[in-house]
Amino acid sequence: MNQSLPDMWNQQFINDPYPAYRQLLAIEGAIHTEGVWMLCHHADVQAALRHPGLGTTQLDVDAALVAQYGLEPIVNARRHMMLFTNPPDHTRLRGLVSRAFTPRAVDRMRTAIEHLVLQLLDELDDGHIDLISRFAYPLPVTVIATMLGIPHDDLELFRRWSQPIAAFIAGSTETEADVWLRASDAAREMAGYFIVEARRRRAAPGDDLLTALAQAEDGGDRLSADELVANAILLLVAGHETTTNLIGNGMLSLLRHPQQLALLQQDPTLLGNAVEELLRYDSPVQYTERIALQDTTIGTAMIAEGETVQLFIGAANRDPQRYPDPDILDVQRADVRHLAFAHGAHFCLGAPLARLEARIAIGALLERAPRLALTDEPLVWRPNFALRGLVRLPLVIGRGG
Repeated sequence: MNQSLPDMWNQQFINDPYPAYRQLLAIEGAIHTEGVWMLCHHADVQAALRHPGLGTTQLDVDAALVAQYGLEPIVNARRHMMLFTNPPDHTRLRGLVSRAFTPRAVDRMRTAIEHLVLQLLDELDDGHIDLISRFAYPLPVTVIATMLGIPHDDLELFRRWSQPIAAFIAGSTETEADVWLRASDAAREMAGYFIVEARRRRAAPGDDLLTALAQAEDGGDRLSADELVANAILLLVAGHETTTNLIGNGMLSLLRHPQQLALLQQDPTLLGNAVEELLRYDSPVQYTERIALQDTTIGTAMIAEGETVQLFIGAANRDPQRYPDPDILDVQRADVRHLAFAHGAHFCLGAPLARLEARIAIGALLERAPRLALTDEPLVWRPNFALRGLVRLPLVIGRGG
């Protein structure tokens, strides 16, 4: 059956995609239209994410356009990011980077994250604040920048660079040419920065992730210069975008569900499960794509080689066939396993870090500033249908006592 695609470029969809998801989930099986498959049900999306017959998509851009508009920096960076590679390249790249993100390695960051969270909270005055710019953004970007060995004074540079690159990687609703041009300018500057820094790390190694990337070797295999730059960019951008949105979306959801927030305040042991439920309920990552490397069957979808497969992670996480009462936020939900960090070979490398940051951040925020409230200011969502996050989260903050 051919069905119309939802208009993902529409601001109404960006503001609240869940009514459209409910309509899609009411349709049995996969949806096929004009060489594109839409998978929305949890079982289908999960199966597609782990199926070796479906691979990540490479950007198809006319070479003349790349040359005309100077898009080489961002196109080249994307080509070498492990997020957009398939085995065996993906396996090799992930293996060279993954050691820094094991649960044990991440747990060593716990004390530093706790100190940073308390420092950021101490800097918040009672009254009106923007939780994104004052807390949800500076926490993860400082953590991943510290891991990479980037000086604190350079963080504002990376804020300026990372937003257009994230929009390019994930799909922005803004004019495509504008997004590409801004992303390419940012990638050019960012690449120059990392090339210089990697050269310094080889000459004078430090105890940081960029040194590890510069020296990474597995069976004689090293990262090429292009691979090092591309994946340093990816780690910095992905290392804070998802967590910023997790904290922002999560706090918004809790403030809109005061009974659930009260449960967390009364019983902090629920925090780990609550973070998983927040990831399910309003996932920071809503959408991804695959391409069929061969003829592949997923559920009712008989996908021909070369066809595009759209995976609606946000819909899968609200599938009533998988979750009882999926549109209800329940921090005590049993079996809250979700697809917010994807699944299979491309399961999010930074998931342990994002979970740790969110648990510490949300827990400390509820403890140190128990009187939080939304303001009447309208919420503005970033113009991106794949990465769901707020531009600002205006709150009124009050301390205990």
